[in-house]
Amino acid sequence: MKLGVAAGATAATIVGASVPITGMLEGYPVLTGQAMRYALGAAVLLLVARRLPMPSWRDIPPLLGVVITGMLGFNAVLIAAQQYAEPGFVAAVMGGAPIALALLSRQRTASAVVGAVVVAAGIVLLSGGGSWHGPGLALALVTMAGEVCFTLFAVGVVRRLGVLGVATWTCILATVIGAVLGTFVGGWQMPNARQGFSLALLAVVVTALAFGLWYFAVNRLGSDRAGVLIGLMPVSGLATSVLLGAQELTLVSVAGVTTVALGCVIGLRRGTQEPTAALEPHAAHDANAAHEPTGTHHTHDSGRVPPKSTIANGSDTPAEVVAP
Repeated sequence: MKLGVAAGATAATIVGASVPITGMLEGYPVLTGQAMRYALGAAVLLLVARRLPMPSWRDIPPLLGVVITGMLGFNAVLIAAQQYAEPGFVAAVMGGAPIALALLSRQRTASAVVGAVVVAAGIVLLSGGGSWHGPGLALALVTMAGEVCFTLFAVGVVRRLGVLGVATWTCILATVIGAVLGTFVGGWQMPNARQGFSLALLAVVVTALAFGLWYFAVNRLGSDRAGVLIGLMPVSGLATSVLLGAQELTLVSVAGVTTVALGCVIGLRRGTQEPTAALEPHAAHDANAAHEPTGTHHTHDSGRVPPKSTIANGSDTPAEVVAP
């Protein structure tokens, strides 16, 4: 369990700290930018993976679900949401993601649900709230749904293809789909040095590394308990902003960090099930799957990351939200 918590916390921290890096891509074509980022991420993952398992036909729908809702779709809707709502409001709404993950898990425990609620409260404190107009609320809710889908769609397929398999195939699919759609929407543009640095860092650290760590955590902890670690993303974003001098550390933000930490402690408490039973909501009947041959399950690197995810704050304005 400790290894799963460490992996999930590290992944969430990486995504949260990437806020300034993501901001360097402002004005750059969204879809083609993502296509380049995921292409480089896939290349890195292919170098790391000893072999890439081939997905079966039943693996294609969940892999596409991760790509469309949790990667490409998430980023596109996130940008649209912030045109009709303040970043703090979007962040606050997305604070409901841990609650949704806890409630949708088939192996959910009371501690995970309570912890998720406390974490969501802490995210609201950190984000500072905010206002919305027009379709802002609907877009924020869709963004939260994308955050949730990024984890839930991968739960079963991670057990069949392993962490590296899922991370690599989703990056490959995101590259192809993003390149095709981006050709007609936004077009292609040569990145400058600043944008190129941002794309490279996002691809290697946030995509290749954080995705794998997150999926590993989800496989070890279950989607309900791993979900509470999403609260560490805005905490990391706040810490980065304070270190860069972009935001002051206030009493409210300290209260938010404390609340998130309390929620994580509550949510990560073990339930009545054995740890192996919590690995996967719809694989509780196969508690020993982690010991199957490498060709079947890659549990030594099983897990998954957010993505695609929520972040708080890159300035002294209410918390901003950033994707994986």
